[in-house]
Amino acid sequence: MNATASESGVVDAVGKDLFIGGKWRPAAEGKTLPVYDPSTEQVLCEVADASPADGMEALDAAVAAQAAWAQHPPRERGEIMRRSYEIIMSRVDDLALLMTLEMGKPLAESRGEVAYAAEFFRWFAEEAVRIDGGYAVAPNGKGRFLIHRQPVGPSLLITPWNFPMAMGTRKLGPAIAAGCTSVIKPAAQTPLSMLALVGILAEAGLPDGVVNVLTTSNSGGVMEPLIRDGRARKLSFTGSTGVGRKLLEQCAEKVVNTSMELGGNAPFIVFDDADLDAAIEGAMLAKLRNIGEACTAANRFYVQRGVVDEFARRLTERMAAQPIGRGTEDGVVIGPLIDNAAIEKVTTLVTDAAERGAKVLTGGAGVDAPGHFYRPTVLTNVPQDSRIAHEEIFGPVAPINVFDTEDEAVAKANDTEYGLVSYLYTSDLNRALRVSEALEAGMIGLNQGIVSNPAAPFGGVKHSGIGREGGTVGIDEFLETKYIAIGLT
Repeated sequence: MNATASESGVVDAVGKDLFIGGKWRPAAEGKTLPVYDPSTEQVLCEVADASPADGMEALDAAVAAQAAWAQHPPRERGEIMRRSYEIIMSRVDDLALLMTLEMGKPLAESRGEVAYAAEFFRWFAEEAVRIDGGYAVAPNGKGRFLIHRQPVGPSLLITPWNFPMAMGTRKLGPAIAAGCTSVIKPAAQTPLSMLALVGILAEAGLPDGVVNVLTTSNSGGVMEPLIRDGRARKLSFTGSTGVGRKLLEQCAEKVVNTSMELGGNAPFIVFDDADLDAAIEGAMLAKLRNIGEACTAANRFYVQRGVVDEFARRLTERMAAQPIGRGTEDGVVIGPLIDNAAIEKVTTLVTDAAERGAKVLTGGAGVDAPGHFYRPTVLTNVPQDSRIAHEEIFGPVAPINVFDTEDEAVAKANDTEYGLVSYLYTSDLNRALRVSEALEAGMIGLNQGIVSNPAAPFGGVKHSGIGREGGTVGIDEFLETKYIAIGLT
C-alpha cells in the first residue's frame, strides 16, 4: 500500500536526526535505523541510529545545562510546558496520524493519546511553581530546621513503544518542572512521536541541552554506559520487568535514583451483583485500549458463577464485532500489534491455553493479510497452569475464569508477582471497599475500566515497579530533600 500525501507529509515534517544540545545532527557513525508501519510492514522512514559515543555526548549536554536550568525560574519552566501543551493541542490531527503510522493504533485512540500526553505538560506546568519546603523550630527550641527541595540532577528517561508520546510527557513533564535536564531514549519501533515532541519543546523556548533525544537500535549498549558513568542521578524507565531488573542492577553501582513502571497482570473481577452493562463496557475498555498492548490492560477475567455465562456471551459478541484494519481507516477499532514478535507471543499463549483445555469462544487466530493483526479473542475454562494465566498478554485476548466467593476472587487476583492495577465491579459498597483494600495493586479501577489520569499517581507494587508518575507526587521523583540545620545563639 502506497502512503497518502498526508501520511508522507507528517512523516517528512519530523526531524530524523539526534537532538543533542539543542541541535539536530546525524549519528556520529552515520548509521540509521528503519521505522516500520506495523499495518503494512513497509518502511516509513529512516532515523539516526545512535552509538555509545553519541549517548555520551547527549549526557555531556545534559550535564552542561543542569546548573543553569536548576536556577531557571519555576514560573518560566512552567510557561514553556504550557506553550508546548498549546502547540500539541493545535496539532492533534497531525500528531495522531504520525502515531498511528508508527505504532498502529486507530486514529481515534491516537488522538486521545495526544490529548492525554499534552495534559501532562499542562499539569506539571502548574506543579512547577508548587515545589515546597519547610521551616520549623527544633524540638529543644535551640535551633531551626530549614527544608529545601532541589532537582535531583541530570536524568535518563527510557520510554516504551506502546504509548510513544504520553510516556514521554509523563517523564519529561516532572523532570522539566523540577529543574532537571535529561537524555530521553524512545523505543526503536516508535521514535517519531518523541522526535516531534522535542521539536515542539524547542519551538516553545526550551533552552539548549535541557532535553536531549537519542534514537538507537542498541538500547542497552547506548544507555548502560550513561547509567554507569555516574553523572546522571536519576533513571526513569517504563518497560518490561525483566529489563527493569537489569537496569536496577546497573543503577546500584552508582546508587542512581530510580523510578520503574514495569509489567502488569491485571485481574478484572465481576461480582454477581455488578451492573453487567457497565462491566461489559469496562471490560472492553480495559481489554482493548491500545489493542490490548498496555501494562494496564485487563489480563485475567474472574467472574462470579451467577453471571459468568451471561458475561462471557456478551463479551464474546462485542469482541467478535470489532472492526479490524489499518488504523488510518474509518471505523477501525483493532489495529495491528507492533511486530512479528508480538504476534508470535500472543499466538503461543492462546495455543498453550487451548491445548490445556481452554475453550475458544471467538478469535484465536491472526489475520491472513499483510501487517501484524490478531483477532479479538475470548477464552473460557482457562487452566491455572497455562502460561496465559501468569504472563502479560499484550494483545486483544480475554481469558475468563469463574469464582464462587469473595475470598476466592481476591486470592486468585493476588496470585501473581505483579501489582500494577486491578479492576472490580460490584454494587455493594462494603464489598467494594473490602476488596479494594485487599487487592495487591498500586491502582484500582472500581466500576470503571480506565485508571490513567495525569492528575493521579500512576504506579504499581511488587514486581510492577517503584515510584509514581503523575499527580501531586509525580514531581517528587525528580527532587531531593535538603535539610539545613540552623543553630541559634
